[in-house]
Amino acid sequence: MSYWVNIPLEYSLVICCLSGQQQQGEQELATKMLQIQSKRFYLDVKQNRRGRFIKVAEIGADGRRSQIFLALSTAAEFRDHLSTFSDFYASLGPPNPENVPEDGKLKSEMMIKDNRRYYLDLKENSRGRFLRVSQTITRGGPRSQIAIPAQGMIEFRDALTDLLEEFGTDDGGFKGELPEGRHMRVENKNFYFDIGQNNRGIYMRISEVKLCPHNLYYFDSIVKLIYFSDVLTQVKTNFRTAITVPEKSWARFRDIFADYCEKMKEGGVDKVSGGTGSDGGPSNK
Repeated sequence: MSYWVNIPLEYSLVICCLSGQQQQGEQELATKMLQIQSKRFYLDVKQNRRGRFIKVAEIGADGRRSQIFLALSTAAEFRDHLSTFSDFYASLGPPNPENVPEDGKLKSEMMIKDNRRYYLDLKENSRGRFLRVSQTITRGGPRSQIAIPAQGMIEFRDALTDLLEEFGTDDGGFKGELPEGRHMRVENKNFYFDIGQNNRGIYMRISEVKLCPHNLYYFDSIVKLIYFSDVLTQVKTNFRTAITVPEKSWARFRDIFADYCEKMKEGGVDKVSGGTGSDGGPSNK
């Protein structure tokens, strides 16, 4: 479902600045949304100079937001733990309030990645059973955690598996010297060409972004506006369309485009129009 959202003019500059800051240091590659009971979970694959990772955000029925961050290799380990926890949960009988551990824990595991520790606890309380995932940093800092209803662990695992199958489990991001991204503008659209690499090889991601008026933004999915002291502090948008082309098919794509260009010339079109910025160097998304 698509949404048109009319943003007040005074917030437009804030949105542009925040969006630019995020795009310079961090790129969102893919996102999935899960509705599990009264909670929504967003799984966002992101990339920065240190590599790729998955941000898992939980939004409760009351709008409260919690999030943790997983390196791709840690996400793969977490996926395997989800299978184990799901099997254990399936073997349990119905809840018995008279036979619950004092701390409510039914099963626990731990993951370690660099300076981060992750504690996985399948727990039970008066509201039911759930998997609590806590993230801590050994050098100090606040603990962050999410709670996945036990009935949704399989669905969560499957969504995570889909992302890992697309982007792999390598934390290092690109390997070797790959060409820089490029972009071009055609009328009211921007097209971005980015070269990436995962465990299945090199690919090109072609993204199309529609440009909108300065105070009218078009979103193809979820719109999240967070206000603090009546000031817009964060806007997350996901309004781009993209395709991924494996390197082995680039030559075929080139031949098809070249063939269409020739046919357009033969049909009486003297010049195939191109967009501005097609040779403009690195893309700034």
